Amino acid sequence: MNLRRDLSEKVLIADGAMGTLLYSYGVDRSFEELNLSHPDDIVAIHRAYIEAGADIIQTNTYSANYIKLSRYGLQDDIKKINQAAVRHAKEAARGTGVYIFGTIGGINGANDARIAAPSLEEIKRSFREQLYCLLLEGVDAILLETYYDLDELKTVLKITRETTDLPIVANVSMHEPGLLQSGQTLASALQELADLGADVVGANCRLGPYHMSKALESVPLLENAYLAAYPNASLPQMDEGKVIYQTETDYFEQYGEIFRQEGVRLIGGCCGTTPDHIRALRRGLKSIKPVTSKVVHPILELAELDAAEDAGVRLTDKVKEQYTVLVELDPPRTFDTAKFFEGAQELDAAGVDAITISDNSLATPRISNMALAAILKQEYDIRPLIHLTTRDHNLIGMHSHIMGFHKLGIQDVLAVTGDPSKVGDFPGASSVFDLRSVELVQLIKKFNDGISYTGKSLKEKARFQVAAAFNPNVLKLDKAVRLIERKVEYGADYIITQPIYDTEKAVQLKEALVEAGITVPVFVGVMPLLSSRNAEFLHNEVPGIRLTDEVRERMREADKSGTGREEGMAIAKEILDAICEHFNGVYIITPFLHYDLSIELTKYVQSKEQVIEISSQN
Repeated sequence: MNLRRDLSEKVLIADGAMGTLLYSYGVDRSFEELNLSHPDDIVAIHRAYIEAGADIIQTNTYSANYIKLSRYGLQDDIKKINQAAVRHAKEAARGTGVYIFGTIGGINGANDARIAAPSLEEIKRSFREQLYCLLLEGVDAILLETYYDLDELKTVLKITRETTDLPIVANVSMHEPGLLQSGQTLASALQELADLGADVVGANCRLGPYHMSKALESVPLLENAYLAAYPNASLPQMDEGKVIYQTETDYFEQYGEIFRQEGVRLIGGCCGTTPDHIRALRRGLKSIKPVTSKVVHPILELAELDAAEDAGVRLTDKVKEQYTVLVELDPPRTFDTAKFFEGAQELDAAGVDAITISDNSLATPRISNMALAAILKQEYDIRPLIHLTTRDHNLIGMHSHIMGFHKLGIQDVLAVTGDPSKVGDFPGASSVFDLRSVELVQLIKKFNDGISYTGKSLKEKARFQVAAAFNPNVLKLDKAVRLIERKVEYGADYIITQPIYDTEKAVQLKEALVEAGITVPVFVGVMPLLSSRNAEFLHNEVPGIRLTDEVRERMREADKSGTGREEGMAIAKEILDAICEHFNGVYIITPFLHYDLSIELTKYVQSKEQVIEISSQN
């Protein structure tokens, strides 16, 4: 058996989906664990594909790595699961001459909120462990499949090539035919993979045979690698809560020959495909002789796009030179918006730089902040800074919202996770979390390149400046600052913090940011207290807010004399003194639409600017 020789001489048929046939065992479970608990079923599926005409079968190890198995508590069984998978494949293939591919799936791009987004170093460690397990069991080749993140695939491909001389198949996945989600063309990506040492390069998953064949029309025959295609059976649909695919396997028959004509040497199936699909692919081949030339229809490169018109002086520019004040006004919980807009106008007249509008804070439904932001901008010429949570919007909804922000001329966005739904008015409501807040930052910034999440051209560049949220009210501030580093790495232009109630916290925050080398502007939060009861509620019940014992005691004593509100403002001004000593950015949260308090604090900050100007003149 010689895989490289066979690929040079003929078109090979690979198997189809494993997970599709294991779906009956449950959605939220590890299909790879079935290598241990249901070995006979795994062997039977392999045999069914071989009987259908597959020259190649792949091990049931797509997610058999530390990062993915840990979500099921199976991280200690990595070796056993991979070992069993290879042995099951060998048992099924014994005496048939069928090749066995050791499969390793991609990690980034899955947007699975059940696991923390891994770093590249974590991915490399996890990958190496699984790779060694497969190699020790003696697979015939390594299959790297379903990689939406080309950088991740290139990284693991390099590791694989440095570790083994076995043939390597490297498959990317696309949302749009012919384009990766970065906007890079499929043709250029596959050439990069070939140059890094992959023997076979191609695409799998997401697209059905029609769109995958269209994507491959843009890919020339490569001099240093062969092409592969593993399409899905069709677009998925939901039936009583289950994901299903069309089962018209005869449709696949024509695509065996279509893929061959596009120069594909390795043809298999991905999600939704069964042995019947593979049998149809084999039946549809008019010849197994590879083509040696083809007509290429290149994907048009993204044209140079015009950027949207900028909405005045950018917050990040102003805050570098002088004190800059953001004020948050909560959207109303009823249709009565009079006080909201009255407050916004008064704040604007007082010189506030932007009105920030939360996205259902504390998981409590309020009037759409997009609607309020649009009215502020279009009717009152007031700059809105709009919050967007990953809790309330799935990836589709977030994409749509961001496009809407752009067309409304809203350019300042705060990307936040959002408070858990169980703290709000509807504790049984679903929380989405398709993306983490750091990934939402990255998504929004892609629009500035004129590229959607899928890599498709948006025909225009946005001009978003994205803020990231940060909670400095933690015990280990230096550890929390690492999250800020990651948000900045993902594209955050500035940081907005939760309110602080300790003057020392401003000093500690400044020192931690300097030590971490973070230079983006920071707007430090302050929220005036109204009473001791208000202080105790914030301290004990609102996530992310902590008051010092001193502040709580001061508010208790003030309440006794009926001066709670005055004391709360005095504390807020002391906090502002500390903030303004170390930061130019101030973020004032207005309690219960008492915008008069925010105006007073804004003027207090502005008076400091005047003192600085007078001092400099003297």
